[in-house]
Amino acid sequence: MVGSFLGLLTIWLLLIITATAVTYDAEIKNRRNLLANGLGSTPPMGWNSWNHFNCKIDEKMIRETADALVSTGLAKLGYQYVNIDDCWAEISRDEKDYLVPKKSTFPSGMKALADYVHGKGLKLGIYSDAGYFTCSKKMPGSLGHEEQDAKTFASWGIDYLKYDNCNNDGSKPLVRYPVMTQALMNAGRPIFFSLCEWGDMHPATWGSRIGNSWRTTNDIADNWDSMISRADQNEVYAEYARPGGWNDPDMLEIGNGGMTKDEYIVHFSLWAISKAPLLIGCDVRNTTKDIISIIANKEAIAVNQGMFIITKSQLIYLIPECQTAMIKFLVTDRLGVQAKKVRMEGDWEVWAGPLSKYRVVVVILNRGAWRTAITAHWDDIGIPVGSTVVARDVWEHKTLKTRFVGNLTATIDPHACKMYVLRPVS
Repeated sequence: MVGSFLGLLTIWLLLIITATAVTYDAEIKNRRNLLANGLGSTPPMGWNSWNHFNCKIDEKMIRETADALVSTGLAKLGYQYVNIDDCWAEISRDEKDYLVPKKSTFPSGMKALADYVHGKGLKLGIYSDAGYFTCSKKMPGSLGHEEQDAKTFASWGIDYLKYDNCNNDGSKPLVRYPVMTQALMNAGRPIFFSLCEWGDMHPATWGSRIGNSWRTTNDIADNWDSMISRADQNEVYAEYARPGGWNDPDMLEIGNGGMTKDEYIVHFSLWAISKAPLLIGCDVRNTTKDIISIIANKEAIAVNQGMFIITKSQLIYLIPECQTAMIKFLVTDRLGVQAKKVRMEGDWEVWAGPLSKYRVVVVILNRGAWRTAITAHWDDIGIPVGSTVVARDVWEHKTLKTRFVGNLTATIDPHACKMYVLRPVS
């Protein structure tokens, strides 16, 4: 009986994986050309130093952050990149023109730090600039040194490069960024390439040929207006997001103290359905349970990462022999479609995007100052009008008892939202 079960289960999973891989490979061949590094099949997840610490960084804090990602359980949820932003290097290169980690803050060097981070099962990211100096003007940029710097990063064991756009020679990003792309391809190590061009020259329209993600906005700040405007600007480019290359509305501000819990839930919900990089921007060494509950929401993360859980009860329905098995499978879904606004009326909005298995993710958003009832209609969100739908509340972590036909209405507090995964059942 067990052998029969395992055989059926293996065949079933292989069918899913094979179908997914074939579709995904075809998409990659059609959509990726210059930067074929095999990275970014899902939006990157991790942490970045800038939003909370700016230039006040050192190797001790980076090590402690790696430790915290593991101890909080965030690493197991997919937060794998530990990204060092600006101000990590000395102001001048050495006599051979190599970048030099700042001796006062990174005395052990980047190779030792990468080894430590890798030892935790995580990946290390670093920062540079397609200019003569970085945005802080406290360290050199990589313009004119792309090949040398890319090989240096690879030799240190770097896994991710955020590449900014300050203090350049006046040439267009489309001239400067591909030089680093080619350098990374020649470096001998796959490095995720994050273009931080600020959206000035619509990098979403050309970024997939050059990088794995591209900023669609200027820098975010820890307040409602800044956050919601970044989501708006990013949504315009939804059609360009896909496995291998993602729109980036900037890093998460959740936990830095400038917004309410409801506003931070909106922040995470919109980034999740937008297939945006989920890069934590707070001090994860010293954060609260409320903040962890937001950034560790497995169901929202699954939407962002394109995953769905095959539970024991679902397996029992498909394969009765599972009755005695304690099994939960996480299966990757390569659809990778960014959600869009499908209806706007005054201060309320409905955002929606397709998921696998005919499911749809919906965020019902109240941008206004008054509590209000908002309705999501099936014909707006891509579900056949007469369908009966089961709704899963992503933030309440429960499946609603009501079955909905034609629409779903929720009453939403000011600067708050509801996030549902809708599954047609008839």
